[in-house]
Amino acid sequence: MMVNPGTDDKPPNPFVRDASCKKSLVRHPLPVKTNASENSVEPRACGENPDLEFLPILRSGAWADIGFRSSMEDVYVCADNIMHDYGVKNCDSGPSAFYGVFDGHGGKHAADFACHHLPRFIAEDKDFPAEVERVLASAFLQTDNAFAKACSLDAGLDSGTTALAALVLGSSLVVANAGDCRAVLCRRGKAIEMSRDHKPICSKERMRIEASGGYVYDGYLNGQINVARALGDWHMDGLKGSNGGPLSSEPEVMSTKLTKEDEFLIIGCDGIWDVFMSQNAVDFARRKLQEHNDPVMCSKDLVDEALKRKSGDNLAAVVVCFQPQPPPNLNPPRGRVQRSISAEGLKELQSFLDSLEN
Repeated sequence: MMVNPGTDDKPPNPFVRDASCKKSLVRHPLPVKTNASENSVEPRACGENPDLEFLPILRSGAWADIGFRSSMEDVYVCADNIMHDYGVKNCDSGPSAFYGVFDGHGGKHAADFACHHLPRFIAEDKDFPAEVERVLASAFLQTDNAFAKACSLDAGLDSGTTALAALVLGSSLVVANAGDCRAVLCRRGKAIEMSRDHKPICSKERMRIEASGGYVYDGYLNGQINVARALGDWHMDGLKGSNGGPLSSEPEVMSTKLTKEDEFLIIGCDGIWDVFMSQNAVDFARRKLQEHNDPVMCSKDLVDEALKRKSGDNLAAVVVCFQPQPPPNLNPPRGRVQRSISAEGLKELQSFLDSLEN
């Protein structure tokens, strides 16, 4: 397992800020085989044999950079073996991996807290992994409530964080998101979004916010925060309370069954997505993986490119590959080439032909 910053498997110390390291590198060469799932976010091609189960081989890596900010509030975790790293006893013998990114605001304490506690709430639930979607949603709420209790004991912890968690269980990919981090699956070169950005201006989020007694002003929830879902932020007036509130910590969960068409997954904090469209990120990462086939370096490439594109935020990216080989070249069938000539060209041609007659 790898976490940034490293915690040596101890609870994060909220009073120590990691400002000394600008970049962090993590390599995960562990190959893991997988087995089963239920849902799919997109229909499969005809002729695919459902009896032949795809067994992805996981290779993951991550990279983070403080960017142009004065402090680092992005955190990630990569656990290629959740059974080993978190002591899960009731998993099948197949692989089980956990990946997460957390984008803090108003301080790093909420992000550190969620990074440490969220996967543990998942692993300790007696219904995991049998009821993985319910367990994921419950873990987000438990983490939020536990952080509220911690803040009530120490006001110095007051802060918030968006959170995205991705689980690979057998051949199932399950993603839970609260906020504007994003997960994008590359399926034979096509970007498949496995999460939805929770911005206050989105119609669905605006309706939920207003039904909860809140409002959206200039793109901000209650004029205070530019995300509609997050963990923490209990100290901000009118956003959360014992009876709920317009700022929700409930995640949106999406799942799919991985097949041989699925090449890799990108998860990143919003500093990446401020300068990358989902398909653009997939195209960029795919080219880099074809060059070096290294998910660690691919994560770094994404972060470095985001810096070149002048992203103004902290940056964190995780890349999870599902194949041992690099993505293949895609050769789309060539269509009929249609050529046309402009009106100006026709006039010039007519003038030339007329000159031949004279």
